[in-house]
Amino acid sequence: MDNFLHTVASFIASNSLLQQQQPVIAALSGGADSVALLMVLSRLGYKVIAAHCNFHLRGEESMRDERFVRALCNQHHIALHVKDFDVQACMRQRGISAEMACRDLRYEWFEALRCDTASQAIAVAHHRDDNIETFMLNALRGTGIAGLTGMHPRNGHIVRPLLCVTRSDIEQFLKQNSQDYVTDSTNLQNDVKRNKLRNVVLPCLYQQFPGAEDTLAHTIDNTRDCNELYRELVAQSRTQLCVAQQGGFDISIDGLRGYRNALTLLFEILKPQGFKHEQCCDIVQLVTGHAGVGKTFLSSTHKLVVGRKRLEVMSLVDTDAKFYPIDLSHGTINEPLKIRIEQFPSIGKGGITAVDGKKSIALDAQVLKCKKIVLRHWQEGDRFSPFGLRGTKLVSDLFTDMKLSEREKKTTWLLVADGTILWVVGYRSSSHYSVGKESESYVTLTLCP
Repeated sequence: MDNFLHTVASFIASNSLLQQQQPVIAALSGGADSVALLMVLSRLGYKVIAAHCNFHLRGEESMRDERFVRALCNQHHIALHVKDFDVQACMRQRGISAEMACRDLRYEWFEALRCDTASQAIAVAHHRDDNIETFMLNALRGTGIAGLTGMHPRNGHIVRPLLCVTRSDIEQFLKQNSQDYVTDSTNLQNDVKRNKLRNVVLPCLYQQFPGAEDTLAHTIDNTRDCNELYRELVAQSRTQLCVAQQGGFDISIDGLRGYRNALTLLFEILKPQGFKHEQCCDIVQLVTGHAGVGKTFLSSTHKLVVGRKRLEVMSLVDTDAKFYPIDLSHGTINEPLKIRIEQFPSIGKGGITAVDGKKSIALDAQVLKCKKIVLRHWQEGDRFSPFGLRGTKLVSDLFTDMKLSEREKKTTWLLVADGTILWVVGYRSSSHYSVGKESESYVTLTLCP
């Protein structure tokens, strides 16, 4: 028993899982693992708050579990919080399985309880055997290196103090303490993959390969170390390849081509933005073949456009809907761009103040009478009357002439007065409200760096 406590205490210390000063929430189902977790944390001197979820999925057995944990916590003078859940309602609302609904409801409540009680962490009772099962399940699914690292001692505010001990160790500890626990009958049914692995496959494996438990646990530890190095190298490569941009980032195509494992690296870079491995495979095939300029790929949150020299990754947040009201009577505009405004009472003998029609423009002061002047992003179908040319032109055609990238198009601002485009900011002015001999006064707008 002392050895068990020492093993867990050393694991907590070496992984910096818990401090003595703050309370810790212990997830308590009533099963052997969670009961051992509660007892160990209490024995080690932590202020424990027990949390029990009643999902009401097993009829009287669910109520039996609740009665047991209430009696256990009362016996050991441990504060207990119990929460009833409507799993079926959650499944309908979120369109998920019962297993996922229980998981979501459980951890959402645990986190809310952690905040309410000012607890340092939520301790769950996963042990070494659970970790081996996770490793094997992920391997059978065809996971990458991260999936082979199993469960980690800490994941945010979730901590796993029992990953260093086996189920057999736990049962022995409870037996030595004459401590009862309840058994979830569904864990004995081989109707789900984890139960089949736990009850059928792994026992057969261990029988045929003595010591396999220790070997697999050691493999998980080694893989976790390898993954840390892998992540560091990916981060270094990401820094070399990627350049931050407004609303996203660019990836150098030439730089990507220089990597022998370009597909793996691209997937690691794009995975946080929701892109799939199959999409990354298509992207790499295009850029290595020097093709696909203008091709677009979508995730749930981002868009990737293949450019001539870079992959442009942009958020799908609708910037087109953003309108910034502008008051041209003020000296400086600060949002969303910094634009200096100057007013002149007359043209004067020397003509108007020098403007280039791109970074700076001049407008007849009559523009100040417009009711609604805004800065907004380009929208499909926008037309304007370029200064010095007859007729109108699609703004998108101007972008094409200027050879702008998809991101540059998306982030270019237009100055619009009562629905009329006066300035494609930074690129071209409109003929509307242009300054002429009949102009009595005028204003200049200069884009500041």
